[in-house]
Amino acid sequence: MMARVITLENVTRRYGSFTAVDRVSFTAKPGLVTGFLGPNGAGKSTSMRIMVGLTSADEGRALIGGHAYADIPNPSRHVGVLLDASAQHAGRTGREILRLSADTMGVGKERVEAMLALVGLDGVEAKRRVRNYSLGMRQRLGIANALLGDPSVLVLDEPVNGLDPAGIHWMRGLLRSFAAGGGTVLLSSHLLHEVEMIADEMVLIGRGRIVAQGSKAELLQTKGTYVKPLETGALAQALAAAGIAALPSGDGAFRAEADPVDVGRAAAAAGVVLVELRPAEGAGLEEMFLQLTADDAREPLQTSAPQAPTATPGAPR
Repeated sequence: MMARVITLENVTRRYGSFTAVDRVSFTAKPGLVTGFLGPNGAGKSTSMRIMVGLTSADEGRALIGGHAYADIPNPSRHVGVLLDASAQHAGRTGREILRLSADTMGVGKERVEAMLALVGLDGVEAKRRVRNYSLGMRQRLGIANALLGDPSVLVLDEPVNGLDPAGIHWMRGLLRSFAAGGGTVLLSSHLLHEVEMIADEMVLIGRGRIVAQGSKAELLQTKGTYVKPLETGALAQALAAAGIAALPSGDGAFRAEADPVDVGRAAAAAGVVLVELRPAEGAGLEEMFLQLTADDAREPLQTSAPQAPTATPGAPR
């Protein structure tokens, strides 16, 4: 049986002068769901395309079970892939698409019917043309295709995109069950709450580089102080003057890398009035994500509430 570890070693991909992926290294292990997170354009999809041989790396290598994807005999029997749920023949029915894949893989028709039933597309929906499928239905069909060859590894790009809450709950259970059976799951998603609920390990990428990776427990634990001032700018200056590192934590608050007593002293010395001061709790995935990828975000983190525009006399309201 092929080993199930996904390994990226210093993978780099350039497009002219632009570096889409810059020395990316991480592993996704059997029995675990690994979440691959980053802002749009951070390099997630390029990295995943390199894993499955759709894009070549300029440097480094991507291996699945110790082999390049292109060197794995009948790779769909070992690696299930879903990178774009919309990339399916719109004129064929769901059943036809799976049967064509089954013929290519050497899988029997009974497996096709089993996968249609598993993803909830049996009966009438299996006979419908894919052009008439919703995005959620295409996602289900894509998952059926990925699972068709009974693989030990899944590589999924935005697998819950377009699913309703019931579908997301179903997908969560499906992937957890797959990992519990010893399979390897690597998934990307912009739905951070879902990743936080399902992932065992997480890899965060920004501007083509890994900015954090580790177990969910390791990445989400936080030490230090949560502090919210009456005046955001004054506290930022006071903390900087005291040599205390701090990051914005939303709504004008900060997470400071110091004990509450030290933060309070720095604020008092500068005459800064505090609204809240307490030991920091574990950061949520969304907060950590925004902090670590702030340089790559389209919208900068707000450290204070935006000021309302001043009305111009005579201007329409």
